[in-house]
Amino acid sequence: MTFSLDALDRRRFLRGTGVALALPWLECTAREALASDGNHPAKRNRLAFFYMPDGVPMPLAEDPAHKDWAWFPHGQGKDFRFTKCLDPLEPLRDHVTVLSGFSHTAARNIHGHCNADQFLTGAATGSAGTYHNSISLDQYYAQHVGDQTRFSSLVLSTDGGTGTPRGAHTLSFDRNGRAIPAEHRPKRIFDMLFVKSNADAARRLAIAQSALDDLLADANSFRKTLSPGDQHLLDEYLHSVRETEIKVEKAKQWVNIPLPKVKADALKLEVTPEEPRLFLQTMFDLIYLAFKTDSTRTVTYQLGRENGIGISDYLARAVGFHLTHQLSHETKQPGGWKNFGTYCRFLSEEFALFLTKLKETPDVGVNGSMLDNTLLLFGSASSAFHLSRNYPLILAGGKNMGFRHGQYLNYGPQKPQGGPWDGGPEPWSQKANKEDQPLSNLFVTMLQQLGVETDRFADSDDNLQAALVS
Repeated sequence: MTFSLDALDRRRFLRGTGVALALPWLECTAREALASDGNHPAKRNRLAFFYMPDGVPMPLAEDPAHKDWAWFPHGQGKDFRFTKCLDPLEPLRDHVTVLSGFSHTAARNIHGHCNADQFLTGAATGSAGTYHNSISLDQYYAQHVGDQTRFSSLVLSTDGGTGTPRGAHTLSFDRNGRAIPAEHRPKRIFDMLFVKSNADAARRLAIAQSALDDLLADANSFRKTLSPGDQHLLDEYLHSVRETEIKVEKAKQWVNIPLPKVKADALKLEVTPEEPRLFLQTMFDLIYLAFKTDSTRTVTYQLGRENGIGISDYLARAVGFHLTHQLSHETKQPGGWKNFGTYCRFLSEEFALFLTKLKETPDVGVNGSMLDNTLLLFGSASSAFHLSRNYPLILAGGKNMGFRHGQYLNYGPQKPQGGPWDGGPEPWSQKANKEDQPLSNLFVTMLQQLGVETDRFADSDDNLQAALVS
């Protein structure tokens, strides 16, 4: 006799699902950070990604706005000049590299509204039809270092959750390409990292382990009676259970070690994106604290969702504009490039403040500053209006991993596609005037310098060692 999944004891499955949902909360009742007991590893390489939606200003060279408000610098190599979009980074010039002429091969001809999903995966998520994604770069790295910290990774966004396929609110995807929900409430992030929820975590973990054991025993006894189709569905579910088992085992290692103690007096934990500058500063401060206490070594933060949906569209109010996304649509209007560039400058200011804090903080137990031991990528999977090519990218930090900076590396054409949208065919649907480099070549280089032995990621066909590494 063949059984359907509908015939299984749903109470047991619901119990298993409840455990899976509870475990991330239980993990936050774990140990004191390694930074306080002197047990530092020889290396503590960290990795962080920051994503801005909607592209960047790209007025054409003949446009008067090009001098001050084109996002990409003027010049090349070591001889370059930041425009007003990026000049807040000038004091950090020797710690950053601006990159152009990169994109993901599978994404070059999709609408810019669909881009965040594939920024760290390189997958062919497409503009429509069946949706498949793959593991994101942060989670790939977390597989190698995540067992060394309380949290394997910290997944953040301004909008929170997962969003929708091709409208992601998260940059992070697991090994099966499933979106990992992002947290967006500063108070909850802080509590997760630094506040012990209750003293009963060990008992809860024991209950969780017992429930998982029961669930797996039930599932294995049923599996041989199921049809091939139902076996596939069950295996999909059991994969989630196995992921939960890993989390349970990890939480058990940390449960009796106190959480790190941090000073939170200056943090405004109840802030929302309706106070955009303060919100961004608070999110950056939380990332800084997570790194400083060695609570995690891998972070993603998606500043906003593509297409102007969600509370992240309020971020432009920090510089006097109503909504963010419409700035990319209004560049034909008087002052349009300046308005869009002013918003990008705001993001550069906040990123520069964060880099400066890392630079000014000695990395306890290892050589150099926190910035020297942290590799950061800031950018977007859109450049000109809805154009999924020539990604605007800033690579920062990682000097102790061998990265050399103070340069602008342009792998694209000297006159890239740009200009305001004139109401005709959008740039994403037009033929490229030069083939971009695979962004995954940069990803491979980043992984290698972080200490991961690999020569492939997604669609990579080379690396950038010669250009970026001393």
